[in-house]
Amino acid sequence: MTSERPGELVLVRHGETEWSKSGQHTGRTDITLTDAGIEQAERAGRFLADREFALALSSPLRRARDTAALIGVDPDIDEDLYEWDYGAYEGLTTPQIKVQRHGPWDLWTDGVPAGDTPGESAAEVRVRAERVLDRARPVLADGQDAVFVAHGHVLRAIGAAWIRLAPQDGAVLALSTASVSVLGYEHGRPVIDAWNIQPR
Repeated sequence: MTSERPGELVLVRHGETEWSKSGQHTGRTDITLTDAGIEQAERAGRFLADREFALALSSPLRRARDTAALIGVDPDIDEDLYEWDYGAYEGLTTPQIKVQRHGPWDLWTDGVPAGDTPGESAAEVRVRAERVLDRARPVLADGQDAVFVAHGHVLRAIGAAWIRLAPQDGAVLALSTASVSVLGYEHGRPVIDAWNIQPR
C-alpha cells in the first residue's frame, strides 16, 4: 500500500580522507577517514540523530562504512554505491590530469580514458544510480525514510538521476565531505529538499 506521505532519501557523503583533502580522485582505493573526517561524520550523526531509516545502504569501501557507523546506522552493503571508477586517473588531481591531457578536462563530460586501466563514463555511473534508487523507491512509497552512505561523485549522479537530469548534469551538484542531502517528493514529483548541508 502506498503512503499518502512518501518518505525521504537521505544521502551522506563519507568524511574527509587524505585524498579528498588533497583533491586526488579516490575511486576504488580503500583509504580511511582522517581524524577530521571522523569528527565530520560524528557531527553528521548528531544532525541525523532523530531520524529512523527503514533502509540503510553503504558503499563497500571503508571510508563509507566507517562513516555509516559514526552516524549510527548499520547498513547493508550495495556495490552500486561504489565511487566512480576513475581508471587510469585514480589518485590524480584534476590539475595533474589536465597536464597529462595537454588541455582542459571535465570528468562529467570527458570521462576517463579507455585502455589498460579503463574507468566509467557518466552514463555508466547513471545505470548504477538508477539501480540503487530502485531499491529505495518502495520504502519511500510506504512513507519510510532511507539513507545511502557513499561518495561524492556517485551521490551527485544519484541526485541528478532523482530529478531526471542528464547524467553529465551531476556536475552542478557539488558535495562536501560528510555532507547531508535530502531527496523527496512534492506533489508526486521527485525533488531535492536539501543539498550539501554541512553540519556544524
